[in-house]
Amino acid sequence: MTQGNKEWTRPVHIVGRPYATTSIVSSPADQHNQNANATAVRKYHSHAIPLDMEDIERDWDKPVEEAGIAAKASIIVRVGMLDLGAGTGSFRVREMMHRIAYPLGVHVRADVNLTNIEAACTDGKNRITEVVDLPTTGVNTERIWLLEHFADWFNAHCGVGSMYHAKASVSEALMESMDAPEAQKSLVQAARQRRKQKQAELDARRIAGQTPSEGRKSPISDDVKSSNGEQAFTDTHASEAGQAPNIASNSSADQSERKPLTVRQAHDRLDVIEHRKPLYTPAFSALGAAIACAAFVFLLGGGPYDMIGAFVGAGIGHFLRRLMFARRLNQFFVTFVSVAVAALVCTGTLRLIGLADPVALQHDTAYIGAMLFVIPGFPLITGGLDIAKLDFPSGVQRMFYTLSLILMATLAAWMVALIVHLNPQGFEPLNLNPWVYAGLRFIAAFAGVWGFSVLFNSPQRMCYTAAIIGAITDTLRLTFVDFGMPPEAAAFIGALLAGLLATAWRQAVRHGKLPLYLGYPRICLTVPSIVIMVPGMYMYQAMFHLGQYEIQQSLDWGFRAFMVIVCLPIGLAMARVLADKSWRYDV
Repeated sequence: MTQGNKEWTRPVHIVGRPYATTSIVSSPADQHNQNANATAVRKYHSHAIPLDMEDIERDWDKPVEEAGIAAKASIIVRVGMLDLGAGTGSFRVREMMHRIAYPLGVHVRADVNLTNIEAACTDGKNRITEVVDLPTTGVNTERIWLLEHFADWFNAHCGVGSMYHAKASVSEALMESMDAPEAQKSLVQAARQRRKQKQAELDARRIAGQTPSEGRKSPISDDVKSSNGEQAFTDTHASEAGQAPNIASNSSADQSERKPLTVRQAHDRLDVIEHRKPLYTPAFSALGAAIACAAFVFLLGGGPYDMIGAFVGAGIGHFLRRLMFARRLNQFFVTFVSVAVAALVCTGTLRLIGLADPVALQHDTAYIGAMLFVIPGFPLITGGLDIAKLDFPSGVQRMFYTLSLILMATLAAWMVALIVHLNPQGFEPLNLNPWVYAGLRFIAAFAGVWGFSVLFNSPQRMCYTAAIIGAITDTLRLTFVDFGMPPEAAAFIGALLAGLLATAWRQAVRHGKLPLYLGYPRICLTVPSIVIMVPGMYMYQAMFHLGQYEIQQSLDWGFRAFMVIVCLPIGLAMARVLADKSWRYDV
């Protein structure tokens, strides 16, 4: 479908390239040059219902508040689609859609599952239902973060106060800086540079005798006029409590200085968010996986040789995994192959070391650590949180998706163990001084969480923040276990503390005690910080003994893993109940 010289595209999720776009071309020349079957497949994609774009075209350059229900719904559902594909839970997808719908005067009733959204939208006069069906899912914490800022930027332009952050100026600077060439390297630096340019323009207008209102409102002027951000914080707190923000409290003069936001402009910003390249190359991502798995092995009790084997195996396995995902291969096939390669490389590395030191030949457990980069921690935790919010369809789907990936990974590792005759019996005691061991655990937990955050495509500042939280909570968890506490109870306390620390961090940013750019979504901090607590060793031992027909031992390891897995999302949910009124009450 075309309008003038613009070719319309519709969002379609493609494996390995989230939310790529497939063009729907209707010009006679293009149809003449392409095969009819190919055109039909492109126009009627199997994972999305075709939409009639004419009702959106009519409102493309209208202010969003004056657009029709179809144009409004296209923005609402697309935001939900991007959030869902980034790996967040269905409760956050619904919340984000409501944040976008509220200033538009639209009511949304959405059913959200693992890979699809069915949303009914009404403005009191008209009603429309849209369906989005994605063929796969993934994790992209940077996108989750950017969508929060998009929601604040969108609400500020629609006359509603900032909802997620204390000041909408930060969100505006980020949204307007995403097209800058330096934004791919550091979006925060690009936003800061743009704010400096705006401040320079503002100073130049003042020198020339002009007023700031003779153009688009500057983010800097917003900071000057509301430096304490008290009203913005009140609105944010009210929205999290399930209450409507106080629209009347916004300055009418401030709102009059903002140009109306059009449907085209909203979709243009979503285009930039959708098509942002991954922050890290396959090689750097492989390094993150290698560091994370080596740290994981140390926290499980492994020694230097075990860590070296896991480092090499996980690095090569994840590098191959990224290359296969780039070719849009089935993720279950990719998981099986990458785990098998990681286990073989880890075993081969220890065999090579064994030529110089025969002791390395006795390390038959390290290959389990080399496969832990495929553990689907994000859907595992968000599935538990969905169940805590009584969203059983989404929660159960995420749990079965997690179970399927774990089953594929452990099956691949078990087959490698049979082929090369491995018999994992655990790690030898390190016999370190308790204080030294605790310090090394803190360092390993920090490195491990940082590595997993890199795999989740978190910006470096977000990686370090999550790593600090993870280092504190995981070291405390392991210390409790050393003193005799059951691993399940220790996991619950660790997850609870991670949730409370993430909440405290976010509140410190809102109150101005930390830089505004460090206001990250809690889920982007809590999940990476507790992924390292997922009992990958227990899950593999359960599969290994099952393959040996040792049913009693398999059940024993399986139930141990199950209890720890259950306690992790419960701990996070309890932290949200204690700190967030919208979780504390059923409304």
